[in-house]
Amino acid sequence: MRQHVTGISLLKAALCAGSALVSSAAMAQDAAPAPQDAADTAAPADETATAGDIIVTGFRQSLQAALNVKRESISAVDAVVAEDMAKFPDQNLAESLQRIPGISIQKDGGEGRAITVRGLGAQFTRVRVNGLETIATSSDGASANRDRAFDFNVFASELFSSLVVHKTAEASLDEGSLGAVVDLNTGNPLAGKKGLTAVLNVQGSYNDLSKNVGPRMAGLLSWRNDAGTFGVNLSAAYSHTDTIESGNNSVRWAQAYFNSVDGNPCFYSVPGATGGNPVSSGGSYRPSAACDEASLSFHPRIPRYGVVEHDRKRLGLTGSIQFEPSDKTKFSIDGLYSSFKETRAEQWLEVLARSNERRFDVVDPVYDDKGNMVSATFNNAYVRTESYLRKSETEFWQVGATWDQEIGDRFRFTALGGMSQSNADIPVETTFAYDNRNANGFSYDYSDMKSPVLSYGLDVANPANFQLAEIRDRPSYVKNRFKTAQLRTEWDLTDGFTVKAGAVWRRYDFRTQLFQRDTAACGANGTRDLILGTVTCSSSVYGLPVTSDISQLVNLGNAGQPSGTTSQWLVADIAKAAEYTNLYGRTAVEDLGNNRQVRETTSGGYVQFDVKGEIFGLEYAGNAGMRYAHTNQVSTGYTAGIAKTVERSYDDWLPAMNLAFYPHHDVILRGAIAKVITRPSLGNLNPGGSVDGFNYRITFGNPELKPYRATNFDLSVEWYFAPQALFSVAGFVKKIESFPVAGTYVTTLPQLGFDRSVLGASTPAYINYDPNQEYVVSTQVNGQGATLKGVEVALQLPFTFLPGILSHTGFQGNATFIKSNADYTITGPATSACTRNATTGACGLSGVSAIYNQTLLGVSKKAWNATLYYDDGKFSIRGSVSYRGPFVDATSATGNIFEGYGSYTSVDAAIRYKAAEWLELSIDGNNLTDEYRYRFNDVYANRNYENNHFGRTILFGARAKI
Repeated sequence: MRQHVTGISLLKAALCAGSALVSSAAMAQDAAPAPQDAADTAAPADETATAGDIIVTGFRQSLQAALNVKRESISAVDAVVAEDMAKFPDQNLAESLQRIPGISIQKDGGEGRAITVRGLGAQFTRVRVNGLETIATSSDGASANRDRAFDFNVFASELFSSLVVHKTAEASLDEGSLGAVVDLNTGNPLAGKKGLTAVLNVQGSYNDLSKNVGPRMAGLLSWRNDAGTFGVNLSAAYSHTDTIESGNNSVRWAQAYFNSVDGNPCFYSVPGATGGNPVSSGGSYRPSAACDEASLSFHPRIPRYGVVEHDRKRLGLTGSIQFEPSDKTKFSIDGLYSSFKETRAEQWLEVLARSNERRFDVVDPVYDDKGNMVSATFNNAYVRTESYLRKSETEFWQVGATWDQEIGDRFRFTALGGMSQSNADIPVETTFAYDNRNANGFSYDYSDMKSPVLSYGLDVANPANFQLAEIRDRPSYVKNRFKTAQLRTEWDLTDGFTVKAGAVWRRYDFRTQLFQRDTAACGANGTRDLILGTVTCSSSVYGLPVTSDISQLVNLGNAGQPSGTTSQWLVADIAKAAEYTNLYGRTAVEDLGNNRQVRETTSGGYVQFDVKGEIFGLEYAGNAGMRYAHTNQVSTGYTAGIAKTVERSYDDWLPAMNLAFYPHHDVILRGAIAKVITRPSLGNLNPGGSVDGFNYRITFGNPELKPYRATNFDLSVEWYFAPQALFSVAGFVKKIESFPVAGTYVTTLPQLGFDRSVLGASTPAYINYDPNQEYVVSTQVNGQGATLKGVEVALQLPFTFLPGILSHTGFQGNATFIKSNADYTITGPATSACTRNATTGACGLSGVSAIYNQTLLGVSKKAWNATLYYDDGKFSIRGSVSYRGPFVDATSATGNIFEGYGSYTSVDAAIRYKAAEWLELSIDGNNLTDEYRYRFNDVYANRNYENNHFGRTILFGARAKI
């Protein structure tokens, strides 16, 4: 009769699995699964090996250990296991997870940040650290994470011993996931060898774009007494990297009216206007073929090239104490601390077409068959250089305690409790803008969408050609706090029949605060500037004089730009400009429209029945049960400075069943069905809202959103046809019954009961306030649901059947294919250049709202990865290729229909050489092809949103163990 690692034992098995021992007998035939107790109490391999044993080491060892975890589970589980202490097989946790079938990653700044599981985005995945659910929030990439998604880039990979991914639900498994539950496990000192173990890993990290070398260090101390009843370990990891991201960005495309097209005036003249160009808000539209074609086409809103520097520092600490006074009692205390600091500096050269097109004269426009103005020359253009600096710090800590107890031979329980907190602070988010608002001769050419030509008819390196027009600082703070108390019990009523029951209480507090020190230099003409009060504003004076004392030159370098692109320009030196303007001395005003908080309290319990036995000579194992969850949410938000609090609660009954059949000793058939939920996005629960005076958009939250609810169906077959080998095929269907979707409509501020006061003082909507200006209002509503179907195929094959050194090679790979669809209501492009306003009779470009059917957001239809390796115990080398197909990740804006990312392929390699029993040398290469990441705007027109690259990263170093 087979026995299986289930429930409480699964995490312990993962922690112990790093020592993979394969006997010579097992090499001759398929290894049988280890019994449950063996997984919990097995001594380390170096203490039990005999002369007849073959020790599997290195990368092959980690693959075998991961297979052990997968094979012994009743539900669908995959794992990545460290081959040794403080020696995770990848440099980034997210990049390790992408080797698991069905998992893809989202990168920011060249590093894996978030994961999608079977097509469902990061917010649908619950993450537990040492058994406690938590959220780690970073401010890396272009934006801070203010959602339920877990940012894996917060942690150094060396701090963890295993990752376990639960793809199917069990009643005993924490609810809240439509995609998966991911367990991150740190040290397990009682699984180590007796006495003292010390490990030190020192590496250098070199990026070929930044040309910088940074340190990466990790160390571990572990001690276990001779009796194996007490153990303690401490680990630490530190890294400092300085990388460059360079490329281009359009900040979406849009439709708009221009002043003239090829000499054809698009507006009737304004009495009293001078200089050949009417003021941007005056006149009425003058229809013509040339002006209509230009206004209905899409043009880049902020065409630009730029350089982004990412300076990151990570510090991680873990500690674990375990006491096992008897074979029936064990106490564990685990702690984890992580600090992730990033300084992000951006320098851009751009044309600010957004909201300023009314002043532009268009010359020689060229249109494609998708409605895009792919090239043109702009006169009287709004040229800007931006210098941006953001300093952020994520500080995460967690403390948890576990009591494992067996009472008699048939009853056992685990009591678990703890607390975690993640603070993502941005004390500095500063922008200085240099403007030239009447520049002639700017030209662009997006014939090659990925690599446009941007050329300026202006000396953009000369301070005399610019004015300091705008200063901003927007500090923000996000706090996530989890408190958990949980009791899990198991009672073996008879052989092959176990009853599991438990209860859980969790409290989750989320709060975000944003502040502003923004101002445009000039308000009304004839008044003093709003920064220093030293110049008088007029139609030609809109900022302070720019000098070289507060400026610096930027060289674009290698950004994939074609010949003819302007590649050097002037920007503000942040430190000098901040001192000159006293930016940080200005009073920070709270941005209440973007401030919110949610308290979510969940309580509930479960009952589950585990069975195993034989039927008609066929071995089987399974579990079935019911989980109950009560959710209480209190949400607070602001609109126009007025606070609003909404409280609501709801209940869910979540049945789940998993079955595994064993028609042959090396074949497993699995099936599962479960009701699952994911609670709504935190940002969408905001009962308040914000007004965007740049894009003329208004965003409101909806605290009454229902959870995402779904029924999951899973079926798989696994064939363990040789030691360390697996071929598997899995199919899954997720019927999502309720799915919040975006809803939009068009209105004016007065119609919503608002006036100019809700707008930011530096926005075009405030400066050129028009009560008849239409805004697109976006919110979330409870939709009709969606369907997701997919297939995963995986193969793990050591080439032990090949002769000589080839017998030390092997392959690991998988592919996932997904089909999904959902309906989204989107305000698309305007179809008429002159839609009359019913009140004023003026022409307007009004988008048309329609329902579009598309794949679920974040879903790639195809993803695969493959690894070839050689490992003889002394020398190892592996090369990996991972591919993720294109996907949409948002419903977009400014008339575009969805936006997302193009396909992405990453090539990585690692070399290890064991110079001595205690010393190993290593070289790792990440993104060896220097792949560009392309982001598109409008899934049908494939307009350029951004295209950038991050360079290759090479890590080299040594690892010592005593």
